[in-house]
Amino acid sequence: MIEQYGRFEAGLKGPSTGNPFIDVELAAEFTHGHRHVWVRGFYDGDGEYAVRFMPDSPGEWTWRTTSSAKELDGQTGTFEVSATAAANRGPVQAVRFGFAYADGTPYVPVGTTAYAWAHQPQEVRDRTIATLAAGPFTKIRMCVFPKHYTYNTNEPDSFVFPGTLERGFDHARFDPAFFALFEAELDRLLDLGIEADLILFHPYDRWGFQDLPADVEDRYLRYVVARFASFRNVWWSMANEWDFMAKKTVQDFHRYFRIVQEEDPYAHLRSVHNGLLIYDHALPWVTHASMQRSDTDRCHEWRTQFGKPVVIDECCYEGNLSEGWGNISGQELMRRQWTAVVSGGWPAAHAETLYNDRHEFWWSKGGTLTGDSPARIAFMRTILEEAPLDRLEAVRPKWPPCYLAAGDDYRLHYLGMERPLWREVELPSGGAYHVDVIDTWEMTVTTVPGTHDGRLRVDLPGREYMAIRVRKAE
Repeated sequence: MIEQYGRFEAGLKGPSTGNPFIDVELAAEFTHGHRHVWVRGFYDGDGEYAVRFMPDSPGEWTWRTTSSAKELDGQTGTFEVSATAAANRGPVQAVRFGFAYADGTPYVPVGTTAYAWAHQPQEVRDRTIATLAAGPFTKIRMCVFPKHYTYNTNEPDSFVFPGTLERGFDHARFDPAFFALFEAELDRLLDLGIEADLILFHPYDRWGFQDLPADVEDRYLRYVVARFASFRNVWWSMANEWDFMAKKTVQDFHRYFRIVQEEDPYAHLRSVHNGLLIYDHALPWVTHASMQRSDTDRCHEWRTQFGKPVVIDECCYEGNLSEGWGNISGQELMRRQWTAVVSGGWPAAHAETLYNDRHEFWWSKGGTLTGDSPARIAFMRTILEEAPLDRLEAVRPKWPPCYLAAGDDYRLHYLGMERPLWREVELPSGGAYHVDVIDTWEMTVTTVPGTHDGRLRVDLPGREYMAIRVRKAE
């Protein structure tokens, strides 16, 4: 019995001679009533083939293969799909300027970045998972290819392609051992309810993976989608800092998007992350804007420009390195996160670059978090999940800055670096409203006694990072 939005896998025996990664085509059609879904299969080494499928409806499903190999062609089967359990809400989808699971439950992308955590030794990966289990994050950005960069120069044990840096890599084949390890980590994230934002390409490379020929790139994308798309917690990011991949053109990235879109029968979320040049997120194959910007108060502008949800996937990191991207304070990271939210985006992604002698920084290798921001991010997530997320709009008045509102029922003003002793708040007349003073850094909520309407003076402590929340009384 397979659960709705679970993962069905049909394992098949087939030819192992020659190069089955290129020589053998395999696909299957899955049928439920009048629905027919085409899925590409893949070679898993040692004569083993597989077709994976994520059923979106309960009931009986049947499948039938087509293949260029006689042994694999015309294989059939049937399986039952049960309704989802409470923790399984299906894949995340873009809904107007926000996100929701397939069952309609609103989803808040509270993100973090640990680019190469899945390429680290087992002990580091285990600590990363333990840290995520105790943390506030609902999404993690991570690379499929290993990353070479300052403070991250260790050699992985395995790669997408078989080979080593010294011997070279066989780009005509894939390494099933690498994919089995990577998939085990995707499953551990799934068990924690964390979305895996998979970065498919990036420029930080000493192995030649950023300069692959187009036919190898296309084969890689099809193989990755065939293996990973049935994981309901997967998102696709075409690249990290796509514009820094000097030998690739914008047309190459258009092609990547189209291949992933065509190969993925479940329409997982798709975007691409920028360095300096922002990709055109208004293009139809992009589901949401993934932005690297520190001026996070411009989210309203970008969502108006692109007509899609805006996620700030990088705004600099809490740390103390010499590099400018890795030395902002926890207070400044949180200010940028809250500013993104009230201006119409979603929390700017977290990462940590606090120096240690092991050069084990969360942003690159995962491991353990020690900074000030994760607890404040957990508090922010609570505040957001208490809001009427499906009705929130960013309101941009002439003054003060943007705030969030759900009609006359809810408002959230963030004061950031301002530290007034009071603020005048205009409440709808004739209603009854609760007013809360939120200290986003100290993580406290203080409710003004009574219910209120009309113009109200809200006394404040004269500290930075305060917010005012207005909620309609029941």
